[in-house]
Amino acid sequence: MLRGMWSAASGMGAQQMMIDVISNNLANVNTAGFKKSRPDFQDLMYQTLSQGGSRTSGGDQIPTGMQIGMGTMPVGVQKIFMQGDFKATQNELDMAIEGKGFFKVISNEEEVYTRAGNFKLDSEGNICTPGGDKLQPGMSIPADTVSIKIDKSGTLTTFDPSGQGTAVGVIELYSFPNPAGLFSMGHNLFRPSDASGEAIAGTPGSNGMGTLAQGFVEMSNVDVVEEMVSMIMAQRAYEISSKSIQTADNMLQIANNIKR
Repeated sequence: MLRGMWSAASGMGAQQMMIDVISNNLANVNTAGFKKSRPDFQDLMYQTLSQGGSRTSGGDQIPTGMQIGMGTMPVGVQKIFMQGDFKATQNELDMAIEGKGFFKVISNEEEVYTRAGNFKLDSEGNICTPGGDKLQPGMSIPADTVSIKIDKSGTLTTFDPSGQGTAVGVIELYSFPNPAGLFSMGHNLFRPSDASGEAIAGTPGSNGMGTLAQGFVEMSNVDVVEEMVSMIMAQRAYEISSKSIQTADNMLQIANNIKR
């Protein structure tokens, strides 16, 4: 019975983590470029009371054996890099990646990556995130620019008051062998890790890279209905585990009261 209480307690802890992850997903349902997370669980070790296939004293074979599980544990929280919906903004510096890839920015002198394409201009004409992290490779927009055009392949062209166009540069995208292994820094930023592999640079629309859509922002890929269903399932699983603890406690109480 004590074993059952500990197993049920591990289940309650697992469902608590499930609720934590779901809550974070729902909190970021309107965060540009946000990618939802999914927790992964695995069962714990088993106590083997008899081994399947072993022989009894009479020479007969035990067909299945007897193993009792010791509960569950979380083993990871994975980012799901599924494409989010696009929101039309008509902002010239808003860019959505259609397909695979990340933007590279400089944050505190460190190269990091983001899917959020809601860029702005700073006082020096640099393209940067709302947090001030500059887009890489760096390019400066002239002060007399009246409009900006960014084509699907990432070529950025500025137009002056006379209508003369000037190609300022090409926005590059970056991919990873294992995007789920990226380290989440917050602020819509990701840092490469040993699990993700090194960044691979490429031009939008080439070598499997996605293309750019100017005037759009990629929104969160969180499905509210799916998260609500998962929350209900986690809540019910939490309640069932707590009932297991109560049942085991009642059984211990009955055993304790036998002499009375």
